Amino acid sequence: MNNDLKTVLVTGGAGYVGAVLTPKLLAAGYRVKVLDLCIFGPEALDSVRQHPRLELIAGDLRDRELLQRSFAGCDAVIHLACVSNDPSFDLDPVLGKSVNYDAFLDIIAAARQNRIKRFVYASSSSVYGVKAAPNVTEDLPLEPLTDYSKYKALCEDILLSDPDLGFTSLILRPATVCGYSPRLRLDLTVNILTNHAYHNGVIKVFGGAQMRPNIHIDDMTDVYVKSLEWPAERIDRQIFNVGYENHTVAEIAETVRDVVGTDVRIVTTPTDDHRSYHICSDKIRRQLGYSPRRTIRDAAADLLTAFRAGAVPDAMDDPRYYNVKMLQSMQTP
Repeated sequence: MNNDLKTVLVTGGAGYVGAVLTPKLLAAGYRVKVLDLCIFGPEALDSVRQHPRLELIAGDLRDRELLQRSFAGCDAVIHLACVSNDPSFDLDPVLGKSVNYDAFLDIIAAARQNRIKRFVYASSSSVYGVKAAPNVTEDLPLEPLTDYSKYKALCEDILLSDPDLGFTSLILRPATVCGYSPRLRLDLTVNILTNHAYHNGVIKVFGGAQMRPNIHIDDMTDVYVKSLEWPAERIDRQIFNVGYENHTVAEIAETVRDVVGTDVRIVTTPTDDHRSYHICSDKIRRQLGYSPRRTIRDAAADLLTAFRAGAVPDAMDDPRYYNVKMLQSMQTP
């Protein structure tokens, strides 16, 4: 634990990544505030809900007064909250912009006013767009293809363009996260394929040659914990890709089949979507000494264990596992 950063605010701390990160921060000795709208329910934090160093604030980060109350007394912020992924953003682009970009301006203002010492921003590797370069490194130009990734990039610009923020800032560009979480998402590549392999015995692959970068949720959350421990001078105004394995969708399907069972069928069909993404994460290893320890195989095995234990009821149909379905169910007819 960093003794200079005793109290941490995690926006989106009850979400897919936040539900794994929050208990880790508590275990490391931090006092943790979680600001989350809790549209998927607060149950993801049930294991730590009674922890004396946890404060769960159920509310909208677009509420400026709530932001000020949430930021009060905090030393660091890990900003995870957003309308996540392209399909969810595209359901309501105005809502997406208001949460992912407009609110970010108020968040930075609140961080300054409350003398936050460290700000960690969860961006996305999607800001690169599709690159032909064999190694997509942090110094390549950004070419976001969607509004979701465009606003992620614009938030980065806000952090990088101001020479006097008043706090240490760190930008992380994660690969697609995979693996089990108490607030599980089954709309991410590895998780989708494992869910279908276990429940249907069939994995449907559209195309298959497209590259997809992934990182295990335990590795990703470890990075967020370490982001509070690394010396400020090594991370201030720095950008790091955070990924591990760049595999084709077909390779991911084969790995999942190996884990779930060789009787699982893989059905491949043509696709018009040939977007292929890959990133290079050498910089974080070289400069900060961080290397992931878990694999896609580990993520699939963790999910399989959860399925077999009955920890994911109605996995194919319950909207709480699917961001788009959940947001659609909340819309007024």
